[in-house]
Amino acid sequence: MIKYVFDTNSIVSSNLLPESVSRKAYIKALETGILLYSKETLSEFVDVLTRPKFDKYVSIDERIKEIASFEKKGFAIEVFIKINACRDPRDNKFLELALTAKANCIVTGDADLLILHPFHSIPILTPGDFLKTFFDRSE
Repeated sequence: MIKYVFDTNSIVSSNLLPESVSRKAYIKALETGILLYSKETLSEFVDVLTRPKFDKYVSIDERIKEIASFEKKGFAIEVFIKINACRDPRDNKFLELALTAKANCIVTGDADLLILHPFHSIPILTPGDFLKTFFDRSE
């Protein structure tokens, strides 16, 4: 099974902007593999997606449904590796998750993660590059 790690901003964007490249990448990942999360990455996702500033895009009820859907469709991983490689230490949790689970790819728009591409042979790609690299975009 192909395993993907999406950072918080990529998942949040995919939930708030239904026509976005992030959403297309998220859907394609769900169709072709499994999305991984750890206790730490899930906690950050929940914290960010439930912020009141996003009420103007999607109702809180819909966002809570999306969180539940992500938990159900995704796969929880207990992280046992500690990494201190990212210039933004808050992003190390995505590297730790990817290495622990032997993920096939990390999807992010975060420059602090993208600069590390590839990380221990794991590609770190923007949502657009993820679609170009792993799939035929002409679909």
